[in-house]
Amino acid sequence: MSKNIDPVTLAVIQNGLVQVCNEMDMAFERSAFSPVISEAYDRSDGIYHRDNGELIAQGDLGLPIFMGTMQYGTAEVIKRAKDVKPGDVFIANDPYLGGTHLMDVRFYRPFFYKGELFCWLANTGHWRDTGGAVPGGFSAHATDVEMEGLRLPPVKLIKEGKVDEEILAIVMSNIRTADQTLGDVRAQAAALSIGEKRLTSLMDRYGRDTVEDSINELKRRAAQQMRAKIKQIPDGSYEGEAALDSDGIVNEPLRIKMKIRVEGSEMYVDMSESSPPCMGPLNSVIATTRSAVFIAMKHIFPDVPLNAGTFEPIHITDPEGTFLYAKYPRPVSGCAAEVSQRICESVFVTLAKVIPDKLFAAPAGTSGNFALGGFDPVRNRNYVMYIFSGGGYGGWHDGDGISNGCSTIGISKTQPLEVMEQFYPVLFEEYSLREGSGGEGKHRGGFGVNYRVKIRRGRALASFVMDHGRTGPAGVQGGADGGANHIMVRRKGEPDYVLPHFSKDQGLHVAENDTVHVSTPGGGGYGKPFERDPAAVGRDVSFGYYTAEEAAKRFGVAVDPKSFAVDAKATQELRRRTA
Repeated sequence: MSKNIDPVTLAVIQNGLVQVCNEMDMAFERSAFSPVISEAYDRSDGIYHRDNGELIAQGDLGLPIFMGTMQYGTAEVIKRAKDVKPGDVFIANDPYLGGTHLMDVRFYRPFFYKGELFCWLANTGHWRDTGGAVPGGFSAHATDVEMEGLRLPPVKLIKEGKVDEEILAIVMSNIRTADQTLGDVRAQAAALSIGEKRLTSLMDRYGRDTVEDSINELKRRAAQQMRAKIKQIPDGSYEGEAALDSDGIVNEPLRIKMKIRVEGSEMYVDMSESSPPCMGPLNSVIATTRSAVFIAMKHIFPDVPLNAGTFEPIHITDPEGTFLYAKYPRPVSGCAAEVSQRICESVFVTLAKVIPDKLFAAPAGTSGNFALGGFDPVRNRNYVMYIFSGGGYGGWHDGDGISNGCSTIGISKTQPLEVMEQFYPVLFEEYSLREGSGGEGKHRGGFGVNYRVKIRRGRALASFVMDHGRTGPAGVQGGADGGANHIMVRRKGEPDYVLPHFSKDQGLHVAENDTVHVSTPGGGGYGKPFERDPAAVGRDVSFGYYTAEEAAKRFGVAVDPKSFAVDAKATQELRRRTA
């Protein structure tokens, strides 16, 4: 540590940088028009290095998937930025230039302190629509990126504080909900202005040199801490695998073959034997692929501070020639929300073999992307409703998995049903725990959810890009897999429609009183089911999670269906016979 920075000052500056990002997050969500941002928090704000775009700080409630991607996106802006001035703001959503999918739109603002460029402030917000073949952008049948929507390279939307109305007009002309999205644009830009004010105050208090030295020291310490964590993993080479249901076009699994080599304090990750590029939108751009690995490691070692140093000891071989290194014009709408989660899962599965006390069974592993777009005849305007839903977390060595938890790569929550019913012509007829969907184990997986949404008026198009419908999330240490995803559309006068690709389809016509039924995955189980505490099984039966018959079959526990008392002798006999 620099001799000029005492530990207290370093800690204050570290928290001050994060607080700048937190205030940007808060300003963004509180002023955004879209419930996806204002209610579900599908956004992130951060501070990035002026020369290479490396992550300096990110908000506590920023989406994890953006912690890696935004530094790559900032680097691409730095390469292309010309004549940068105070008050400029660049807009971009090009997936191949450090992005995710087209709906994640990124703003970048250079931060000047006393006339000198010090860093970049950037944020990402999920726009409810960016054009393309279907409302919401989740085109399950897309075969090139143009079918997914408007693609923007880094362009200067705001020049010295003044919006370029011509560029804004081009963007808004390609969006189904331009009038509503314009409010999100202003909110996103305003959040960066707040960040500029707060960061200026921090630097006025401590001085440029002290803040700069602190940033360098914080990066060094984060790398040191991650190396210490990696040292806890025994040296060796380990392999694991995870798979996506399909790419939405070819009904075959897409496989991620994970190889991890640990040498002392360094980790080497290789996914180059994974499936080749696919026809559909389940390709992943390299920024998202790398970020997913970083997320997995943060899940395993959550107490390591977050900045570019966190990633330094993790060396990822670019998986050229696979669906995990998408290049133009491969479609990518499912990369951030779905492929990234399966990459995380492959890391978990691989390392669970050697550090089981730090790992867990597979979580639900899907964001449950459901987009509904149409025309509301009462409000006389277009709408796009985007829903992501929770699922079960995997059991772990010391307990059961969480039910209805957020996705592996996000902290976003399902928007309140009342808010969606207020904004859109829909009615939620059910939103319930999907009882029994957690994989059985010594510690069972958490449960997914069931929801049923009815179209109240008008006509609309429904599209789905989800996953874990072919197989449920994997159990570990002898635990069972969690329940698989399931989607059904019920339309008047027609047979129930179940998606042919388990979890992906697009452009399904729905009308008044038609319903969409979704059941999200449960988490995998941890440990052998017949080692589960009989009292815990009895409690689960009393809560209605399982019937007495299911308890006997899944866990070998005899529970009285009326009193919910556990019969110890009958349980012992059940388990003896099965063993």
